[in-house]
Amino acid sequence: MSFTLPGAPAADESAVGQRSVLIVEDDPIVAEVVLSYLRKNGHVAGVVTDGLSAVARVLDERPDLILLDRMLPGIDGLEVCRRVRAVTDVPIIMLTALGEEHDRIGGLEAGADDYLVKPFSPRELMLRVDAVLRRTSTPFEPQAVVAAGSFRLDTSQREISQAGRPLALTVREFDLMAFLIRHPDQVFRREELLKAVWGWDIGDLSTVTVHMRRLREKIEADPGAPDHLLTVWGVGYRFAPGAA
Repeated sequence: MSFTLPGAPAADESAVGQRSVLIVEDDPIVAEVVLSYLRKNGHVAGVVTDGLSAVARVLDERPDLILLDRMLPGIDGLEVCRRVRAVTDVPIIMLTALGEEHDRIGGLEAGADDYLVKPFSPRELMLRVDAVLRRTSTPFEPQAVVAAGSFRLDTSQREISQAGRPLALTVREFDLMAFLIRHPDQVFRREELLKAVWGWDIGDLSTVTVHMRRLREKIEADPGAPDHLLTVWGVGYRFAPGAA
């Protein structure tokens, strides 16, 4: 089931230059507040209230961002995240009332790029939304192509390839890998990566750990014995590009 607040703009000429956000939330009060804030910030947004409708809407409309509640009727947010990730790398911010570490890690491992624990500040949510959309809309950077070993970063296309093979990365995975490619053989603490990639001065360090694990699964021949994304025990991580 889906609905939109009265007066919300349709995705026609009024949406030119705007970004589309799909809210997946079965609490009408939360959905109304989030939708109102998104509209005030210039975004076009719609709401669906169950998991199956969310997956169908994503496949049909391809939004620029998904705000995904974890607890949903039908299939839950984790399953929605997995099904969406099977077909698209659209950014996903998960909204959850489950604040335990294993719950947050579960959302990240299912493919979410970010998360907020309820109750959250609508202003903080908008900052997260704008940060994600700003990253995905940046057309290019001065140094558009960077090579490190067998890895090639093309910021103008937001693409990273390994030995000529494009990698299927989520928004945060791309941002993390791009940062590491620009800084080969340097050791970074998780706090430093959280600041540089997520823009958080304070945050859950497991966010970095989970994204690093997901990256290893995509680029390492043996994720359990990585050749490129190395753990420096007691410090953090180092990217070893290897030979070209």
